[in-house]
Amino acid sequence: MAQGKFITFEGPDGSGKTTVSQAVCEKLRELGYPVRYTREPGGSAIAESIRDIILDPANTAMDPRCEALLYAASRSQHLTDIVLPALAEGTHVICDRFVDSSIAYQGYARGIGAEAVAEINRFAVNGHMPVKTIYLDLPAETGLERVNARKRAADRLDSEGIAFHRAVCEGYKKVLQDASDRMIVIDASQPLQDVVDAALSAVREILDGE
Repeated sequence: MAQGKFITFEGPDGSGKTTVSQAVCEKLRELGYPVRYTREPGGSAIAESIRDIILDPANTAMDPRCEALLYAASRSQHLTDIVLPALAEGTHVICDRFVDSSIAYQGYARGIGAEAVAEINRFAVNGHMPVKTIYLDLPAETGLERVNARKRAADRLDSEGIAFHRAVCEGYKKVLQDASDRMIVIDASQPLQDVVDAALSAVREILDGE
């Protein structure tokens, strides 16, 4: 049985990662691809419990290093419970966020340092990185406008100001440079269906390749 392929979606808050990645998964299933959607932080029982701690708006005193370690811990458990078993049985995995998010958010926006966060995550994922990453590119200002327009309650990261979100976008630019061979960039300011179509086309090309 062929190993499944691991593909991640990345982008700043408000870029539409969840909506687009879920739509891509749904269409792939309709087309007959064996595929599983999952997300970070969370995805499995223990990882979801860690997610609740990370995103709880009451935890404003959380130290940035604690935050980075919690994300890495959730990621390790999620890989063990969900991602690796699915890949082993030949199912492709589409994951909403992965290591790149930690480098952009905690490494750059929180100021811990990209290499420090990368080192934590090298231990957490033990070499299990995605074959490709779809990056939904959107200016921080537009993303924050979208976040503020949502109906759901804001989580701890949603409530950060524009300076934080700009720093996240700057961090992602550096991630894109460092991992250019893995990244596929899509303009997320386009109409939603155009973004979904572009992402679906990119993912199908990955899955159909050798």
